[in-house]
Amino acid sequence: MKTGGQLIVEGLEAQGTDRVFCVPGESYLAVLDALVGSGIRPVLARQEGGAAMMAEADGKLTGRPGICFVTRGPGATNAAAGVHVAQQDATPMILFVGQIGRRMRGRDAFQEVDYRQFFGSMAKWVEEIDHADRIPEVLSHAFHVAMSGRPGPVVLALPEDMLSGEAPALAPAPRVEVAAPAPAPGDIDRLGALLAAAERPMLVVGGARWEPADSAALIRFAEACDLPVACSFRRQMLLDNTHPHYAGDIGLGPAPALVQRIRESDLLILVGARFSENPSQGFSLLDIPAPAQTLVHVHPGPEELGRIYAPTLAINATPGRFLDAVAGLSRSATGAAAAANAAWHAWSDTPPETPGAVQMGAVIAHLNAEMPEACITNGAGNYATWSHRFFRYRGWGSQLAPTSGSMGYGLPAAIAGKLRMPGREVIAMAGDGCLQMTMQEFGTACQEGAAILLIVVDNGIYGTIRMHQEREYPARVSATTLRNPDFAAIARAYGAFGARVERTEDFAAALAAARASGGPALLHLLTSPEAITPARTLTQIREKR
Repeated sequence: MKTGGQLIVEGLEAQGTDRVFCVPGESYLAVLDALVGSGIRPVLARQEGGAAMMAEADGKLTGRPGICFVTRGPGATNAAAGVHVAQQDATPMILFVGQIGRRMRGRDAFQEVDYRQFFGSMAKWVEEIDHADRIPEVLSHAFHVAMSGRPGPVVLALPEDMLSGEAPALAPAPRVEVAAPAPAPGDIDRLGALLAAAERPMLVVGGARWEPADSAALIRFAEACDLPVACSFRRQMLLDNTHPHYAGDIGLGPAPALVQRIRESDLLILVGARFSENPSQGFSLLDIPAPAQTLVHVHPGPEELGRIYAPTLAINATPGRFLDAVAGLSRSATGAAAAANAAWHAWSDTPPETPGAVQMGAVIAHLNAEMPEACITNGAGNYATWSHRFFRYRGWGSQLAPTSGSMGYGLPAAIAGKLRMPGREVIAMAGDGCLQMTMQEFGTACQEGAAILLIVVDNGIYGTIRMHQEREYPARVSATTLRNPDFAAIARAYGAFGARVERTEDFAAALAAARASGGPALLHLLTSPEAITPARTLTQIREKR
């Protein structure tokens, strides 16, 4: 006989899980006990939202569900922030929630929540395991659901008495590998004909279910057909930004020339991307439901094909299977890719000078020179526009960023990224407002020895909201000013490296010292609130309303 907790841990081991992110709770003590002596390392977060974001980032990198354990009630509601990221970003993830005992349900017991109702519209599947002998079955199904089609989060509630009670010593389910849909031969024939007839084709890549090897196949397809390649919102890592076919990213604040190129294309190929609100520029680039452009939409989730846009050709396939299938296609070079790449360089090569003693353009340029292979993470905020526009992401694993626009994501994601890629430098970019959503997770980095570099861009305001506020309600400032701590001093209080940067010319030395410290490090950059975007100052936004 075994406990339900032991069956859960053994089931996760069988799926190849090597770490879980958690905040402990008495509701799942049996699982915590079963982790002792197992092959799974628990990473102890400071708050459930941070734990869930770490698990989501881990799922982004591995393609298998990131695993998070939290306790009932407030623990689960805190973790909802990470579940929402997983849903919008199509990331495989499983959230295990300790639950009240089965005999207590329906009495509004201590911290009781109906998880099917609470997570029902956010997760792909929500289940409560009432009987321990069903654990192998439910775990297997959870992995299948989280990884199949358009990936996403699964939530499993674990009643406390089920976990601690005895159950038959069942064998765990075999390792789950999900189906990878592939194009039909006729689909590729039709695509070849569309490419041959197109004068202004454009390729946009994004979404999930990409694998490291797919980047090379993407390059071969783009080169063979002379296709400009744009990456969808916060998916720049899918193509090395130094490649001559790279046309930039289509998201918030994209290059106007790229927006126009997509608008005027006569063949738009979306691979993995859904072209939702941000990449579509508020659903304005393509007519709904019938785009003016000939649209080829490739997506692993059949439910996404035709959901918003009616494509000329819908192909249900993972990016990798699609790229394998198009390996034989070619098209005469027209110079379109070179022109798109040149336009992107004109947009992103020379950062503008902005108000303030710390120039973010110069900071990003220095990071490009000194840490070109780094993984950059970020949460939400205008500070992220600097790395999105001016940093050169060098391919797979170089970016962890939430398409959901979740504040606080960058620091937890950086911790998960560094633990998953210990040989790679990982930089978390965070605004002062963004960081303070999950700042306590710097303690997790220190406890785990995750030698991340956290760069805090401090302008003393909730910058994105202030920008919108000044545009819509000029000079009527309300609830967007922050009184901030000395972030570098907080880092030093944890025993980590911390330095304050008040001038651009001091950044290089501070960065060198942070990298040489050998552990977690924080650089606190003091920037001007006027430098709100690379394109316009706060005053210009206010006056040009």
